[in-house]
Amino acid sequence: MKKIVSSIGGFFSAIGRFFGEFAEALAKGDAFVKLTLLWWGAGYVKRKQYAKALLMTLLEIAVIAFTFGFAMQYVPKFGTLGTVQAEQTFNIATMQTEWNDYDHSFLILLFSLFSFVVWAAALAVLMRNVVAVYRLQQQAERGGHINTFREDMHRYIEDKFHITLLSLPVLGITVFTVIPILLLIFVAFTNYDQQHMPPNSLFTWVGFANFKNLLGGGGMTATFGYAFARVLGWTLVWAFFATFTTYIGGIMLSMLLNSKKTRLPKLWRLLFVITIAVPQFVSLLLVRNFFSNGGIVNTFCANIGLTGFLRNAGLINTSYIPFLSAPGWAHVMIILINIWIGVPYQMLIATGVLMNLPADQLESASIDGASKWQSFRHITMPYLLFVTGPTLVTDFVKNINNFNVIYLLTQGVYTTTNQAMANSQAKEVDLLVTWLFTLTQDYYNYKMAAVIGIMVFLVCAVFTLVAFNFLISGNKEAEYQ
Repeated sequence: MKKIVSSIGGFFSAIGRFFGEFAEALAKGDAFVKLTLLWWGAGYVKRKQYAKALLMTLLEIAVIAFTFGFAMQYVPKFGTLGTVQAEQTFNIATMQTEWNDYDHSFLILLFSLFSFVVWAAALAVLMRNVVAVYRLQQQAERGGHINTFREDMHRYIEDKFHITLLSLPVLGITVFTVIPILLLIFVAFTNYDQQHMPPNSLFTWVGFANFKNLLGGGGMTATFGYAFARVLGWTLVWAFFATFTTYIGGIMLSMLLNSKKTRLPKLWRLLFVITIAVPQFVSLLLVRNFFSNGGIVNTFCANIGLTGFLRNAGLINTSYIPFLSAPGWAHVMIILINIWIGVPYQMLIATGVLMNLPADQLESASIDGASKWQSFRHITMPYLLFVTGPTLVTDFVKNINNFNVIYLLTQGVYTTTNQAMANSQAKEVDLLVTWLFTLTQDYYNYKMAAVIGIMVFLVCAVFTLVAFNFLISGNKEAEYQ
């Protein structure tokens, strides 16, 4: 936890230094440094860096053009997300149906957000530009050499190539990751749903009402709180068992195949690798059909009398075993099927790690009289956790968002009988991510889906921070050695 707090503190400290340098530049800079706030190229003109002055001037013109030519069409409406409803009128002169000049709430939200990001980036560039011009002033006062534009470009190819290399990835992350995440957050504070669907209808801000509904507040969506608790609980249970059963199963299978007593280990390993080569969605759809209410497994169980035995024992009240269609049964079957799918992949990872396990330590332990279980517990398992610990964390987070297994196994097979769950468009076997998908794909309830998306992010972020803090705390490598 101290490292997390230290990292957060370091982040805010860096921001504080950035603003501190900007304030110092404004306070101690000459007239051209201050003029840079209005004309971005002014400071470079003073130092005879005309190429930089031209580039910064062109960038300033582009920002101004963006502001008045694009952003101001949407940003002034951001507070209301639009007030003019879409309407159709019949124009007698043209004998055609025409639309009025209506507002589109989603476009207003999206393009306003995009404008805010562009302005934030422009402000950061401006502040950094002022600091850079102030440093040029200091360098000139000391009588130092001021680089030419060619020399600066050479630095960005040689000394600062990491900045050049990362510029495009950072731009891509901003456009394809940061903006969608911010849009998701903003939608969570609106009433964007099937009844407020642009362009025919407008949606607006509702504050924390959606969060209140999800966490058990009153109103029409009171059942969302009940459904959220059930779905979140199953999501965490599923992620735990799906991660650790495949992890431990992969280790056990790898050790079994690596054992000298195992015959034809390459053949067995090949068979398990082939299961990975088959696309997962194909395997899951086949298994779903096998375990459906009228599938081959139920037919076999009925023929051998197992179905009748379970019905007489009071464990089922149907003419089939509800492997994937009833609570409890479906939960267990999903975890078991996932073991079958996930163990071969974990086996390959464990095999690679075990091949690099220090043999001298195992030999020393054997000479000292340690049993195989003691060697596994004190040498093999700590080494595996040391090497694969970060992978274990990412697997847990991946299973929280494991859409394929849940959706492909239960879609069209499982129907909830719990009215409170049905009112929230959820099922007992849903993960948060599959519930989110259903709300958007089938019911167009984007506002609640956005809130659930934020909750998924919070769960994953908290677990990742805590888990990685535990993994990197202390000197794990020295402890293992």
